[in-house]
Amino acid sequence: MSETDSFIEEVTEEVRRDRLFALMRRYGWIAVLAVLLLVGGTAYREYMRAAEASRAQAFGDAVLAALESDDAAERVAAMSAIEAPTPAATAVLDMLIAAEQSLQGEGAEAAERLNQTATNGELPEIYRQIASFKALTRPENPMTADERRVAFEAMAAPGAPLRLLAEEQLALLDIAAGNVDAATDRLTAILSDVEVTPGLRRRASQLIVALGGELEAS
Repeated sequence: MSETDSFIEEVTEEVRRDRLFALMRRYGWIAVLAVLLLVGGTAYREYMRAAEASRAQAFGDAVLAALESDDAAERVAAMSAIEAPTPAATAVLDMLIAAEQSLQGEGAEAAERLNQTATNGELPEIYRQIASFKALTRPENPMTADERRVAFEAMAAPGAPLRLLAEEQLALLDIAAGNVDAATDRLTAILSDVEVTPGLRRRASQLIVALGGELEAS
């Protein structure tokens, strides 16, 4: 390479460097801002996760502390004073309070609380279904057997989260109506379902035997 070519190359490199520095001086703040936004966003997400975990832990600790009382009325009062961090936590808290109200003979109040949770459109479907199921199985529920049957049939739809528990309740309604064959068929179908839990399997089996039916060999 001649001295002229070398000189030209050095000049060209210097020009490129000058242009790069000029661009950095003009637009470098954008890169700095992008880095700050990225770091700040990550820090904010971590802060929110930590804050959410802290609120959840505080909520759980408060519920456990409330349940330590030996008196149901005191447990209800303590849990009623707890501030739930999320709508889902509120639903869980209301169902716990309803259970305690039932223990102290306030079944009507428990059913009303469960119905309010079941009709709360802000809650995920699973919480509303659980609350509705609990309300329907309360002895204080004023609904007729036919009305409960319609509600349980809706819960027993394919893919519904509580469908097998709803099928069990429908079988109990069949028994109450004297329709033993329908109840036995429904209970047998529960036993053959791949999603049946051990507890539900045991209850269904006991009911079939009590109704005079026979269990199929597994």
